[in-house]
Amino acid sequence: MSALSKEDLAELAAAKALLETPGIAAKAANLLGTPIERGFALLPVGWRDRLGQATRDALLASLKGALLTMQPHAPSPARPNWHKLAAAASGAAGGAFGLPALILELPVSTTIICRSIADIARANGESLDTLPAKLACIEVFALGGPTAGDDASETGYFAMRSALAQAVSEAGEYLLRHAVMQDGAPALLRLIGLVATRFNIQVSEKAAAQAVPIIGAAGGALINLLFIDHFQDVSRGHFTVRRLERRHGEQAVREAYQRL
Repeated sequence: MSALSKEDLAELAAAKALLETPGIAAKAANLLGTPIERGFALLPVGWRDRLGQATRDALLASLKGALLTMQPHAPSPARPNWHKLAAAASGAAGGAFGLPALILELPVSTTIICRSIADIARANGESLDTLPAKLACIEVFALGGPTAGDDASETGYFAMRSALAQAVSEAGEYLLRHAVMQDGAPALLRLIGLVATRFNIQVSEKAAAQAVPIIGAAGGALINLLFIDHFQDVSRGHFTVRRLERRHGEQAVREAYQRL
């Protein structure tokens, strides 16, 4: 494999900046001017369990409803603004009916985000008819940036990819052996469970932001714009790294990333 050029290193540095940015809570607090902890205090008792199951269901729905219905190769450059408009509309509907609507809105917004992730993946040379590309799209939901309670040793980009590696491999092997994607497949459920655990933190922060009084429809749209913009940034970073890995090898790119 060839060494990374100056242009490659510049791309990698830009990707790292996207991947190591603050999580949803910090961005929402900056946007709303309100500490996210205030929103958490307003959430109803028992909401976390309901939201956790809804998150897992939303990821499974997005895997089947987004990735399996898209053209495998990019017909044009990625079009993130179309997905932002769709996410804003979904958020406006959810915001208009308050926090209970989040459970209904979450599968819709997650599928929109998943399609946008896949769109960015294709633009970076990923072929969506391959399992590694599909599973890399799902990985993005676990790479959503650090949260307030994170241990830095556990949340770095490559640390998170390593933590998911075995589950991704098992899910890939299962899907290669079975022509039909089954919701109850143990290997797939294990991967979805790991990703959902991480993604649920981001969803919880979104819920807390929406729980702040007078958010309403306009605020719901704004929060969803923030949410999808965040994951679009993570996608750009993730698939830039993967594109450089295909060119130079995983170890060379990882070492260069850590030196930056």
